[in-house]
Amino acid sequence: MSSIKGLAGDTMWYGLSSIIGRMISYLLVPLYTAVFLPGEYGIVTELYAYIAFLYPLFTYGMETAYFRYANKNPEEEPALFNLLSTFMIISSFILVGLLFWFGTDMAIWLDYKGKEVVFYWLAAVLGVDAMVILPFARLRFRKQPRKFAMIRFFNITFAVILNLFFLVFCLKIYQGEWFLGWQAFMLEHYDFEFKAKYVFLSNLISNSFLIILLIKEFNGFHPSFNWKRLAPILLYATPLLFMGLAGVTNEMLSRALLKIWLPNGFYPDQSSLAALGVFGACYKLSVFMMLGIQAFRYAAEPFFFSNAENKDSPKLFAKIMTGFVIFCVLVFVVISLNLEVIGLIFFTNPAYREGLYVVPVLLMAYLFNGIYYNLSVWYKVTDRTIYGAGITIFGAIVTVALNFLLIPVMGYFGSSIVTLISYFLMAATSYLFGQKYYHVPYQVFAIGKYILLSSLLVYGFYQFDSDNWRINFLIRNLGVLIFVFGTYMGERKHLSGRVVFGFKIP
Repeated sequence: MSSIKGLAGDTMWYGLSSIIGRMISYLLVPLYTAVFLPGEYGIVTELYAYIAFLYPLFTYGMETAYFRYANKNPEEEPALFNLLSTFMIISSFILVGLLFWFGTDMAIWLDYKGKEVVFYWLAAVLGVDAMVILPFARLRFRKQPRKFAMIRFFNITFAVILNLFFLVFCLKIYQGEWFLGWQAFMLEHYDFEFKAKYVFLSNLISNSFLIILLIKEFNGFHPSFNWKRLAPILLYATPLLFMGLAGVTNEMLSRALLKIWLPNGFYPDQSSLAALGVFGACYKLSVFMMLGIQAFRYAAEPFFFSNAENKDSPKLFAKIMTGFVIFCVLVFVVISLNLEVIGLIFFTNPAYREGLYVVPVLLMAYLFNGIYYNLSVWYKVTDRTIYGAGITIFGAIVTVALNFLLIPVMGYFGSSIVTLISYFLMAATSYLFGQKYYHVPYQVFAIGKYILLSSLLVYGFYQFDSDNWRINFLIRNLGVLIFVFGTYMGERKHLSGRVVFGFKIP
């Protein structure tokens, strides 16, 4: 029980930084949907999809490899950190250089001729992200979630401030609404026609400060290279690289493919890029599920490795999975039944609300993604990462094939369905293989029950739809209360007597 409490405590801190920080950054969604037309927001969505695809190529799965080998020999962690950091710094400079060299060609190929500077900025963002991944991992290995949380929180908050500076302060001056004396300067230097580039510039500036904030984690660092020691680490990490590529394909490529495979005129009065903007904005609403998964991932990876040899770890991992699913299902119910209100708050432009119906599907998709991440413990602790790569590549193939079939006939709803199918198949496949190589007594029936009943609950309450959003809000949140009460009754024997936030559960 103390192990679960420790994991919960770390998850709380990682989650706190992610949730509060992301909630702050999420306040930018109304700003983006007010400042950008759907086509302009589509640019942001598309380019970040490509950046997400390149990210695994820069990081090589080194984060997981670091945890694996640091937990094997904790006393040799400093030497391991020096070796892997040297490799990451050298490779980052090489890859950033290549992207700079081919930046103009990529801009032309992607139909962004004249906007090459954005590709240089994003290349630098990738390089910085790769160089700070190990310092962040070291904080997690040393169990310093508070410091991790504060740095992440500062990074996100600073990015938000920069976005407000470029897209509100500078834009208002450009339009002559504020500080008329500075308007001439802004008219000459502010790029009104390509305002989206300031989103990427804000990202670059804020991420660059991470190197300064993490400088203490480099204490004692000196360049080190030992091919004999690095080779087995790369052998362990290489499948994780391909797994990362395939994972991003599952998560992001559907957004890039939407622009290519969506037939002209599929959505009246919307171009493919505008439809991508709507889909990208609605995709953001699944962030609440992703945040929970991300917070859990930050805490769970070092936890799984450090407890892998414990004879009771399979039972422990099974309990963690059930609790994780209950939490994610609660998020699914709360967000899905309050989409109408959330859309009114975050989407000031009604054009973006047209895609809200895809959000429950995406939330459920990410729930299965979280289950898949929980299941991944078996191939990580048994050094069978090649299986993880194979499963994720299988999911990527499913994603591409089904998007090709469904986008032309179902639009972005088809893309969301594909995401759900892909993550479900990945989770199911991982479970079947995992039980063979590292048996964990997961409560499959209980997990399936919660997922099925929550889906039926959301579907049932959405059949009620009045013309008044306030009435809808009250009626649909009865569904939330029913779910919470039902969960309490089902888990009462496990929850009774526990103290949560100073309150003793009866």
